[in-house]
Amino acid sequence: MQKDQMLTRLLTRRRALLAGAAAVGAAGTAGLYALGTDAEPVRSAAPAAGPQAARALKPSAYRLQPLTGYGPPAAAPRRTMVRSTPLLRMTGRGRTMVLTFDDGPDPRYTPDILDTLAEYEVRAMFFVCGEMAAAHPDLLARMADEGHVVGNHTWSHPLLTGLSRRQIRSQMERTCDVIEEAYGERPAWFRAPYGAWNRAAFQIGAELGMEPLAWTVDTLDWTTPGTRSIVNRVENGAAPGVVVLSHDAGGDRSQSVHALRDYLPELLDSGYHVTVPVRQYT
Repeated sequence: MQKDQMLTRLLTRRRALLAGAAAVGAAGTAGLYALGTDAEPVRSAAPAAGPQAARALKPSAYRLQPLTGYGPPAAAPRRTMVRSTPLLRMTGRGRTMVLTFDDGPDPRYTPDILDTLAEYEVRAMFFVCGEMAAAHPDLLARMADEGHVVGNHTWSHPLLTGLSRRQIRSQMERTCDVIEEAYGERPAWFRAPYGAWNRAAFQIGAELGMEPLAWTVDTLDWTTPGTRSIVNRVENGAAPGVVVLSHDAGGDRSQSVHALRDYLPELLDSGYHVTVPVRQYT
C-alpha cells in the first residue's frame, strides 16, 4: 500500500506540474496580443512587477524572419548560344538598318556623333574599348540616357587570335565590368577587333552572356578615304537588315562625323528605319 500511495502522489504531482505549465503558456500567449472590439490586435497591459518581470525577453529574431522557399520559383538563367560565325545582319521585316561605331568613346568625335543621332532621333550601337570607356564614363552614361546600345570591343583592341583563352577572357571581362559601371548594365553584344574571331572568342563571349555581331557594310572610314567616299559606301550598301561599320575613335574620325551628317538624313528620307537589334535568347 505504501508503494501504491507513493506512486499515486507522484502521478498527481506530475499532472499538476503539466497543468501549471499549460496555464502559464496560455497566459503568456494571451498576454502578447488581445483582440479588441474592432478585431484589431491591441497590446495588453504590462505585466505586474515582480521577480519574473524584471527582464522582458525579446522575441526571437529568427522566428520573425519570413520563411524562404514559398515564393515563385526563380526564373531560369538565360542562355546564350555558342556560335561558330558572327551575326552579319539584322533579321526582321521592313527597311531597317543598324549603325555601329567602334573603338570609342573619344571625346573629340563621339559627342558630335551623339548630337547628330539625337537630332534625328536615331539610336545606334557603340562597341567600346574598355580602356576608353574607363577614361570617359560620362559618354557611356549619355549613351544610356539617349537609348543607344553599348557593346564589348575588348579592353585594348588586340588581335584575339593571337591570345590565350585566359587573355581573351580578361580582355572581355574587364570591359564588361567597366561598361556595367558606366552604362548601367552589362553588354549583350561583342565584336572582335579587326573582325578576327576564333572558337575561344565565341565560347567566352557566350559564357559572358554576349552575342557576336559583325557587319554587312564596311565604310573603311579608318583609312580616311574622304567624307564623300564614306557616304557613297553607306548609301550604295543600304538594304533591309544591313549593319554598317564606322568608327568614333582610333584615329582622326572627323570624316566619319561629317559623313554621318550627310548619309543619315538621306537614309531616313529613303524610308529606312535606323534602329538597334533586339537580343533573341535561347
